[in-house]
Amino acid sequence: MPRPVARVLALLELLQSGGIRTVTELAGRLDVDERTVRRYVGHLTDLDVPVESVRGRYGGYRLAPGYRMPPLMLSDDEALAVLLGLVAGQRAGLTTATDTASGTAAAKIRRVLPERLRRRLDAVLRTLDFTAPPPDPTVAPESTALLAIADAVDHHRPLSIRYTAADGRRSERTLHPHGVVAHSGKWYITALDLTAGEDRTFRLDRITAVTTLPGSFEPPAGLAPAERLLTALATAPYRHEVTLWIQGTAEQIHARLPVGVAIVEELPSPSSADPQAGPWSRVELRVDRLDWLPAVLASLDRSFVIERPDELRGLVEALAVRLTNSARRSAPHE
Repeated sequence: MPRPVARVLALLELLQSGGIRTVTELAGRLDVDERTVRRYVGHLTDLDVPVESVRGRYGGYRLAPGYRMPPLMLSDDEALAVLLGLVAGQRAGLTTATDTASGTAAAKIRRVLPERLRRRLDAVLRTLDFTAPPPDPTVAPESTALLAIADAVDHHRPLSIRYTAADGRRSERTLHPHGVVAHSGKWYITALDLTAGEDRTFRLDRITAVTTLPGSFEPPAGLAPAERLLTALATAPYRHEVTLWIQGTAEQIHARLPVGVAIVEELPSPSSADPQAGPWSRVELRVDRLDWLPAVLASLDRSFVIERPDELRGLVEALAVRLTNSARRSAPHE
């Protein structure tokens, strides 16, 4: 929100804490001069907030005795959307590691809701469960870094960061940040790395310091940060490079091999395939392990050809033998 509006709300928060606040104290807390404090008080009175002026040696401003902020006027659907959004963000790992902002924000909203609605929402929160465990909180970024990076992306400002790579190597880099993307419980930044001279992707929880640099830059046309992130994850160097031909469309294949795992390109089928049986797609993956792939390929229930590596052929054959033996096996006798 605009800074003056934020400071007017901060003034209201200070006055709500009780007692008389001197103009000098308020000016120091808000980092403005005393004349500006008086103007902010005028904004509050224009909004029908009863701010009283107390004269004398220990004078200043205070809220009228007995004044309370009115209940937060949200419909049932609006209140449920806000609280579920906070809970879902916390469970998805989209919170900071240094505080409990989601919990405290939810508590503040609950306190100002009407009693009837608060009881109903409490019932939802008590009965709500999740099918997946919460993410590791140590992979969440610092809120200060996230806010600074998002501001730089929004205003096209260059950044200087200190970064620790997955192997522990530390570096300082200058970036033109393009976007902030949340993916699988982690935050990423896509950027032009001026230090390396190419587009890169960085994990925000591995950034230890952020400095906004003077100047600005022109972002590239057709920018799609989420798409760039998924492509970067799918093409990252791993132990095994896998190339497959699968009989099916990209949409059908991505149902089992997501965009962040596999690059799918629909092409004419190999000469050995029946062109009447449907389109074929070339699929490329980079993985550290191959043992999970045979079961995924079987679950696709589509014809496929292994181009590389040969090791995957043996794993698929071994799975086929195990499935055949299981299908022929009789039930154990009690």
